[in-house]
Amino acid sequence: MRSGGEDIVALSVAGLTRRFGGLVAVDNVSFELPAGRLNAIIGPNGAGKTTLFNLITGEIRPDAGRVRVHGREITGLKPHQIVRRGVSRTLQIKSVFSGLTVAENIRTAVMVHEGLASPFRPASSYVAVNRRVEELAAQVGLSAHLQTCASTLSYGDIALLEIALALANEPRLLLLDEPVCGMGPRETEETVATIRNIARTVDIVLIEHDMEVVFAIADEIIVMAQGGLLARGTPDEICNSPDVQEAYLGAPEEEDL
Repeated sequence: MRSGGEDIVALSVAGLTRRFGGLVAVDNVSFELPAGRLNAIIGPNGAGKTTLFNLITGEIRPDAGRVRVHGREITGLKPHQIVRRGVSRTLQIKSVFSGLTVAENIRTAVMVHEGLASPFRPASSYVAVNRRVEELAAQVGLSAHLQTCASTLSYGDIALLEIALALANEPRLLLLDEPVCGMGPRETEETVATIRNIARTVDIVLIEHDMEVVFAIADEIIVMAQGGLLARGTPDEICNSPDVQEAYLGAPEEEDL
């Protein structure tokens, strides 16, 4: 947790709703997340977590409700406009340029963000871009792999590369969708350490099914079920919540009398 951010709202969601035909994927969800805290969103499959992320980032439009990031309205904006307002994300299905090196992947993201993709950019821009590439690689622990082709990276390193690409947008709010999915213990530990380090300067909200990771890393947890907000609290409060236990494990059978 960072100090000094408790009075600033990083993400505000009010009455957010999205329907797909007769299915209410996100049902009147409202919450405010203070800056300076690492927040997690959990819930059973189909709870509406990724749809919520898609609503926040403009991938889909809400049927109702509002979204604000650091006090700025972003409801209804297009994804690239929301990125420009300081929101970036990773995807559950990792998406990098497999035929490019780590450095080339990051360089591409930096140049797109800074509007330097034109072949007529000034030569001086190369120095600043390369410096930024090195900074981002170091931030996610990939400095030793700058010249490695992305197609040969481990699954964990691909996830770290995708985080670097998201950070190239210089976000104030970073949304991570299952960042440790499919990783072994060592890769998970390294990725968690990286996320903790990033959270010192960037507000993070993550979706994750690995409860051990969630309870170890999150300052606060939001639990979704059937498109709605089921519970919210500290890891200890969520761990001991009967409602949460029932959502994950089912209602306990009645004892025979």
